[in-house]
Amino acid sequence: MSYAVIQISGKQYKVSEGDKITVARLETEEGKDFKVSDVLLSATEKDVKIGEPLVAGAEVTLTVLEHNRAPKIRVAKYKSKSKYRRVMGHKQLQTIVKVLKIKA
Repeated sequence: MSYAVIQISGKQYKVSEGDKITVARLETEEGKDFKVSDVLLSATEKDVKIGEPLVAGAEVTLTVLEHNRAPKIRVAKYKSKSKYRRVMGHKQLQTIVKVLKIKA
């Protein structure tokens, strides 16, 4: 089983071929492929390559499946004895991508 640790938008993800991951909203259109060259670690059944900080020549091909919004979270502020209460909600924009190929 081969896998890689990649960096997208400042966050790191461990991915294998065929995985679907949710990342922060990307500007790529749905159905388009793109390549990530920020590979921090690449592992196969035979060897492991650790980048310093990136693995030279490695890249991961991803395709954008859909853009959506995460479930709403509730943000509440409360101060006792002063009748101060504020409730707000937030939905994070996100993109679901599928890993097509890992090239070490």
